[in-house]
Amino acid sequence: MSAAQKSVRLDALPDAPARYVEPMKCLLVDHLPEGDDWIYEIKFDGFRAIAVKSEMGIELLSRNHKDFSQRYPSLAAAVKGIRCKTAIIDGEVVAMDESGRSSFQLLQSKDIPSTSAPAIFYYLFDLLQLNGKDLTSLPVTKRKVLLEGLVGKSNNPHLRFSPALPGTAAEIQKEMAGLKLEGIIAKKKNSKYEPGRRSGAWVKFKWVAEQEFVIGGFTQPEGSRKHFGALIVGYYDGGKLRFASKVGTGFSDRTLESIYKSLHKLKTTTCPFVNLPEPRNVMGRGGITRAEMSRCTWIKPSAVCQIRFSEWTRDGHLRHPSFLGMREDKPASEVVREIPA
Repeated sequence: MSAAQKSVRLDALPDAPARYVEPMKCLLVDHLPEGDDWIYEIKFDGFRAIAVKSEMGIELLSRNHKDFSQRYPSLAAAVKGIRCKTAIIDGEVVAMDESGRSSFQLLQSKDIPSTSAPAIFYYLFDLLQLNGKDLTSLPVTKRKVLLEGLVGKSNNPHLRFSPALPGTAAEIQKEMAGLKLEGIIAKKKNSKYEPGRRSGAWVKFKWVAEQEFVIGGFTQPEGSRKHFGALIVGYYDGGKLRFASKVGTGFSDRTLESIYKSLHKLKTTTCPFVNLPEPRNVMGRGGITRAEMSRCTWIKPSAVCQIRFSEWTRDGHLRHPSFLGMREDKPASEVVREIPA
């Protein structure tokens, strides 16, 4: 154990059971905060997952409590091998492309032949409980010291520690932008872990416009295309689903088929978007005409997908949207428009 690790006293901390903790959230910003009171980490493009190691076994849980243990058994086994009695760890399930960048699309296993499946890793960036002690009140820098020690002892190739990046905000932003990464996470050095909160102690900066959207329907296919033409997506605002865009690019034949099969089960006769007219209305607005709406298939708004786009338009629509994949780790009710602070 290093001197830094020995300096972290656990005996005075309160006891805590090994059970799921809702992940702390990041606030989107339009520039990285600067100063010595911040640390910076790579923003990964994957599935956020909380690992719980207890006497009962291993759980790998998404933000909406979906169990990833069966889907990623190698990662669950890796967590089991960590040398401790109990632990709660925050991290990201990530697939790496040939350039060593995290790729959300590569996590869509339905499109990946088994012979060419990418390497899957669990990048760990925070430790919330260790051997029955609650660490959430400790500064994030001390939590990361303890976590790095655990990851180093495990010596498992599927587990990777996500360290703080060296350098100033300007230096890191210049270096990371050149690597074509999705973005950077900045955290206040003294920040406690605030389950489920978006307090601003953690912020995220992105080079690309990308976020989750709720699927509320789909259009009919045209030409030689099968299953559907475009997804109709939106976000929640004040508890109401608002239309954002039609998304017709980014699909393979296999994703068209698999998405259609899953969405067909959610069919409904009612349009879920509050800012789209019913087919009987005279005027169409929001990017879908009255004639198009009469041919749309509406679904219960429970499915979530990831969309990349160039920008938001003045009327609140997406410009050049492209489908990246389905999100299984976030409830539809939590999907809102991300506006930089």
